[in-house]
Amino acid sequence: MRRYAPVLPVVLVVALLALPVPADGGSADGGGTGTVADAVSALVVGLCVVRAVRTGRRPLTRTAAVLLGMPVVGITVAAFGASSGSTGVAGAARYLQIFVLVPAAVLMLIRDAAQFRFLAWSFVGLGLYQGVIGVHQNLTGTGASYMGEDIRAVGTFGSTDVMGMATVVSYGLVCALALAFRPRSPRQRTAAVGCAALLFVPLALSFSRGAWIATAAACTAVLLLAGVRRAGQVLLAAGAAAVVLVAGFGFGSAMLQERLSSITQVTDAPDQSVIDRYTMWAASADMWREHPVAGVGLKGFPEYRDSHASLALSSGSDTAGAGSGFVRQPLLSPHNMYLLVLGEQGLLGLTALVGGWAGLVVCAVRRWSRQRVRRGGPGGPGGHGGQGGPELDCALVACGLLVWQLIDFMYADIGGPSTVLTAVALGAVAWWALGARPRPREVGTR
Repeated sequence: MRRYAPVLPVVLVVALLALPVPADGGSADGGGTGTVADAVSALVVGLCVVRAVRTGRRPLTRTAAVLLGMPVVGITVAAFGASSGSTGVAGAARYLQIFVLVPAAVLMLIRDAAQFRFLAWSFVGLGLYQGVIGVHQNLTGTGASYMGEDIRAVGTFGSTDVMGMATVVSYGLVCALALAFRPRSPRQRTAAVGCAALLFVPLALSFSRGAWIATAAACTAVLLLAGVRRAGQVLLAAGAAAVVLVAGFGFGSAMLQERLSSITQVTDAPDQSVIDRYTMWAASADMWREHPVAGVGLKGFPEYRDSHASLALSSGSDTAGAGSGFVRQPLLSPHNMYLLVLGEQGLLGLTALVGGWAGLVVCAVRRWSRQRVRRGGPGGPGGHGGQGGPELDCALVACGLLVWQLIDFMYADIGGPSTVLTAVALGAVAWWALGARPRPREVGTR
């Protein structure tokens, strides 16, 4: 364990998400009392601060400091525009935790590819654990309520955070698929393929359309980055398996098929949840038009929602099951991270946040290009058997997680107990894209 000791605090944060979530352990708007994982993530940040002070070394490269620090600008300005000082401080603390502090801490703690893989496998392990619970909930009718039946797989996150298990399982599936492309490691590849296949089941039973779309896009990106020929082979095999399971064995309930087909009906015959989402998206855009530069202030969406939303918006969403009674949850966020930031932080905040993510995309792809298979190169004939560079799987994990998160933010925003895992994933991406520490000539002394 000495080899993985530096990254163990981050793995502990991931592992703590397996604990049952208290009833008030997080809310849909990113508030709530927090969870044990949130508390430990704060300790991890403090550990990195103490280490940086004691060593007297610059903890981040200039590029990393700029890209991870860009969201601070919009967050700070929007915090001053909040309805009250306490609201601004609480909102700023949450945004800084998820998008700045925890990702920076994860970037500082990961030192090499072996530790990065260890963290990626912890994602897979958490996904399998939550997935087993979710499948059991579906089979025994003890999950969250869906169309009058308690069959929705939610894991330990409960009915008030139906996206929690879907997020965890999606992360695990993307990581498992990417880890299956590690060169010259047949045992890891076999284990990763098996885990990816197992995680597909709880993801389907989560009934989360946004997670399905994001996972499909991320897995496609992973396969394409691994090689076009490989992508074609895997997609053909997956298509054949799907035909056999659905047509041959009748896999997939009517509810699951209906949920899948509803993805293409969101404009023709949307259900109430889709209507509510469209209405809240329009409300966020309207808030931005009235406050284009700095938005309405952090955590200001609930306060301004009713004055900008149409009458089509319902009073809330109904949740029940998974050990909880009937709860009417207010709609406190637009379920779109980009529009939430645009409405609350304005164009300044959105530009800073998305600009940092765009920088991560560019840096991650540039580093991946040095690991991809090249004809006649290290991964081509006479090289490593067409398996790519030694860290190809790390590149695929980082790029896959980043693609998943950027697409999922079109249908979701921060909030709920699983949000801290988003911060850890962004930190893992940052390690691959930006590197763990500055070069020797950039290191200062006290």
